[in-house]
Amino acid sequence: MSGTTIIGCSCGRTRLEVLGAPILVSECLCNSCRAAADRLATLPGARNILTSYRATPCAEYRKDRVRILSGAEHMSEFRLSADSGSRRVVATCCNTPVFLEMKGAHWLSIYLHLWPAEARPKAEMRTMAGDLSDASNLPDDIPNLKSHTVSFYAKLLRAWIAMGFRNPKIEVVGKIDA
Repeated sequence: MSGTTIIGCSCGRTRLEVLGAPILVSECLCNSCRAAADRLATLPGARNILTSYRATPCAEYRKDRVRILSGAEHMSEFRLSADSGSRRVVATCCNTPVFLEMKGAHWLSIYLHLWPAEARPKAEMRTMAGDLSDASNLPDDIPNLKSHTVSFYAKLLRAWIAMGFRNPKIEVVGKIDA
């Protein structure tokens, strides 16, 4: 995947441009991602972003390779708790989850449902399978990792080095409860 790709929320009001290929593409099975997805699915008009086996598919992109083209006024943050180290950003125009941002991170985990199905990046790995009480129903098409691996963190570190150790800020307009 090279060049730029335009992706967006369900109603099309919030659009992002991503440049080049993602750092990596994964499906997260951690308790936090599953709980957040469940709560966000209760918002009016929202859809469930979890796979049938309850993973959250994301493409991890350097923040300097993501640009908000339209709909910034609709972007609000959701946190599982007031002191949460992560936030999910939702396009409130149609309650579409857009990305996950970890505190202090130089990347965004952009939810794969924003891409049209035919252009959607393919997951390379599933992470945090160790959080599941029973991982036996997971497909065996890609590695099902119990936690994040050294390789996972190495890819993120290489991206941060390439960014000159910068961490661009992503501003949002509001907060939502779910």
